[in-house]
Amino acid sequence: MSRQRILQGIREGRPLTGPRTVHIDVTNGCNAACVTCWDHSPLLTTPRSNDWKRRRLPRDRFLALVDELHALGSVRAVILSGMGEPLTHPHIYEMMSAVKAKGWDLTLLTNLVAADADRLVDTGVDQILAGVQGATPDAHAAFHPGWDETHFTRMCRTLRRLGRAGVRTRHVQVINRTTAPEVVEMVRFGRLFRADRVNFKLASLAGGTEDSGVTAEQQRWLVDEGIPSARDLAQTLDVRTNLHLFERQVAAWGDQAFDTVPIADVGCYMGFVYTRITVDLDVLYCCNTNVQVGSLRDGGFRELWEGERWQKLRGALGSGHFFEGCERCGKFEQNVKWRARLDAEASP
Repeated sequence: MSRQRILQGIREGRPLTGPRTVHIDVTNGCNAACVTCWDHSPLLTTPRSNDWKRRRLPRDRFLALVDELHALGSVRAVILSGMGEPLTHPHIYEMMSAVKAKGWDLTLLTNLVAADADRLVDTGVDQILAGVQGATPDAHAAFHPGWDETHFTRMCRTLRRLGRAGVRTRHVQVINRTTAPEVVEMVRFGRLFRADRVNFKLASLAGGTEDSGVTAEQQRWLVDEGIPSARDLAQTLDVRTNLHLFERQVAAWGDQAFDTVPIADVGCYMGFVYTRITVDLDVLYCCNTNVQVGSLRDGGFRELWEGERWQKLRGALGSGHFFEGCERCGKFEQNVKWRARLDAEASP
């Protein structure tokens, strides 16, 4: 029933229920320096300040936020991550357990290097999106300057533990010029470590990280050979992937070299189902940090969700007026699903 109310709200242009998924950042600090990262890459022309990197969402404020979201009655899933690595937060396992105590589906975004694998399993986490970034130690280290084979081995050890415990783990493979040659082997790696799915994503680049992107030659190889070979191997090994969407991303690369998704062809529906909250308690319309709705420092979440600012943003995006960063939409797959549901209802 909630899905039908969401779809009805999208058609009417105003939500009839609260958000279904809430994404909460718990820390800005990170143990990695991924070359493509907008916050921690060594390639950034304007690096983040040390003060920014030290910020964390306090434990007590997080627990109060969980209670506030539970009172909405609409939340079904919570995503925990950060502008950094959530497993570096000193209270992360307690935070995860608090989410599960509300009966919500819990997803954790992590590179797994800082994980206490047993404690992670014990939280009851439903899904882990593991930032793998490569299928070999060399590619993994190239993607994470300052890391070496020991970090890759640590990640693999945790992946193996999660697989034995039956924790649904999706491998996130961000594709840039150092990881692109391994797209086929990433499927094999997913099979080896029992990935629930292998998610391929063209690197979203800005602020100085652009030079780490795939080359034009690599794009042609991905389209002509890499992706078809990966798809064939996935079928042979029975590995689930999102290669059909990744292929669409790569094909859209085209003239606008750093556009990674054809968002205008699909539309945006996140303002009816999703929000993201930062460690500073800023409330974002989606995962795009350029589109801020307001702050929980100034009032409650429900007031923002039902307020004029959020509604104006829904109207603008519903009319096809996208914002800076939408061309690199991090929720493209979810938008595709909601568009398909709308189209299915509209079909005779």
